[in-house]
Amino acid sequence: MAAPIPTQLDVIKSRIYNRESLAQHLLFWRFHGKKIVFTNGCFDILHRGHIDYLSKAADCGNILVIGLNSDQSVKKLKKGASRPLQDETSRALILASLHFVSAVILFDEDTPYELIKLVQPDVLVKGSDYKVEQIAGHDIVQAKGGVVKLIPFLEGFSTSGIEQKIKNS
Repeated sequence: MAAPIPTQLDVIKSRIYNRESLAQHLLFWRFHGKKIVFTNGCFDILHRGHIDYLSKAADCGNILVIGLNSDQSVKKLKKGASRPLQDETSRALILASLHFVSAVILFDEDTPYELIKLVQPDVLVKGSDYKVEQIAGHDIVQAKGGVVKLIPFLEGFSTSGIEQKIKNS
């Protein structure tokens, strides 16, 4: 009897990892010579600015791993009482549905430092509103000869701006 054909939703869900399964896949990808890129964020309402940023991050290597702030972690960031607007499961599914995203993993900590220790990316990507020395995990990546890359944001696109526009309408 043949195995059932996975649905598109099954494929998307298979890109959402826990730490153990991600560690196994990282070994596989590295064995095959893949260049691992890591970025992180809340990605509360996915918008054009996010797509621009994430696609440019994906262009920095072969495998894009996104560390996604859990609901608990977003609340600690004090982005506003209403945030996150979407729960972590919804945000993870939306990110994992992007064809250029290889892995999404939630983290509860204030920063993804411990996750970066696990991933050991070849490239660490953040927005250009940061300085390299402010980025959690820059020391880990640079110590192994990796690169920290800053990507400019697309002006006029932000989750806060969208939230404000909705409130004003």
